[in-house]
Amino acid sequence: MKIGILGSGDVGKALAGGFMKHGYEVMVGTGNQQKLSEWKSKNKAKTGSFSEAASFGEIIVLAVKGTAAKDALKAAGNINGKTIIDTTNPIADAPPENGVLKFFTSLDNSLMEQLQETFQDANFVKAFNSIGNAFMVNPDFSGSKPTMFICGNSDKAKKEVSRILDKFGFEAEDMGKAEAARAIEPLCMLWCIPGFLRNEWTHAFKLLKK
Repeated sequence: MKIGILGSGDVGKALAGGFMKHGYEVMVGTGNQQKLSEWKSKNKAKTGSFSEAASFGEIIVLAVKGTAAKDALKAAGNINGKTIIDTTNPIADAPPENGVLKFFTSLDNSLMEQLQETFQDANFVKAFNSIGNAFMVNPDFSGSKPTMFICGNSDKAKKEVSRILDKFGFEAEDMGKAEAARAIEPLCMLWCIPGFLRNEWTHAFKLLKK
């Protein structure tokens, strides 16, 4: 399967490496080809524009800053019918307050809901937003599989993403429709608090069931 990644930052590069590790063909879309020159020399991924990466990918990974998400998807062109793995968080351009990030959304309207409303024929699935990029691909937590909370309106798309998460070493927990992103996106805040307060960045979430 071919994966098109929109974004050439740390998250995009980490996930690109993970997909290549698991045998996927990957193209990373970027607005700055020079930014990827050194990385490309060490990896086998193709690079191109956002529109080229979106056209290439059977599944698309949205891995840009939340403030740039809509513009990146507009630049991608035709994404109708495609599964979009949405890794973004609505982090505002403001410093954390006592370790707590500030969002530009409210608890009644998530960023993913806004993206789904704008691009109604794409199938968004929230994932990879509540863990650091260093632990996105087969993380080692002493044999315990971390939980990745996902949501989205398409059951088919969520099953596709759940299979990917299994390969990447996570237990996927389907939290329902797009509205659940109102709860999943703030997990980014919770995950970051120990980092900002105590420089602790080596943890993950785990849902325990009886």
